[in-house]
Amino acid sequence: MEPDVGLELGAVVPDDLAGMRLALAAARRALADDEVPVGAVVALDGRVIGRGWNATRRRADPTGHAEILALREAAEVVGAQRLPGAVLYCTVEPCFMCAGAASHARVARIVFAVRDPKFGACGSLGDVPRHPGLNHRSQVDEGLCADEARDLLVGFFRSKRRAVAAPDRPASASAPDESERDDPDSPFSSGGTRG
Repeated sequence: MEPDVGLELGAVVPDDLAGMRLALAAARRALADDEVPVGAVVALDGRVIGRGWNATRRRADPTGHAEILALREAAEVVGAQRLPGAVLYCTVEPCFMCAGAASHARVARIVFAVRDPKFGACGSLGDVPRHPGLNHRSQVDEGLCADEARDLLVGFFRSKRRAVAAPDRPASASAPDESERDDPDSPFSSGGTRG
């Protein structure tokens, strides 16, 4: 399957599963670009209005997270900085920067696949979207398509470790087996990092 299939602006998002599948397609786009495979989609009224996949290395931009790029595109499409009623689907728990941007955009919900205990700001290290001191709070749902998102991440980092261990051999980003999901050396064995 092509990484961009279904990622068109205006694509229909009838439910959370469809939204997360599109976020996973965006994560595969990041993987194809040799970026940490994190993807995000913003939907409003059942339609895609923003898409993003990690581009921190390609753009040499520490703010090039999937969620930021998706929120930027959504704001441009809507023509406003606020996105009330929107849902942000992301394959990894948003960090403090991304959760803060979602809060500023006034998204109604954040749906993510896997936690990020090293940087996550939607329950792991903090809870920006539901912080009582903010004037806007977002509903947060987690765990949808978690295995698929985790497999992309673990496979990516495993291929990077193999490339370092054997630079003359091509790295493979295949899915991890059960023992590798629990590998303490894996950056996503318990959630992970953006890299």
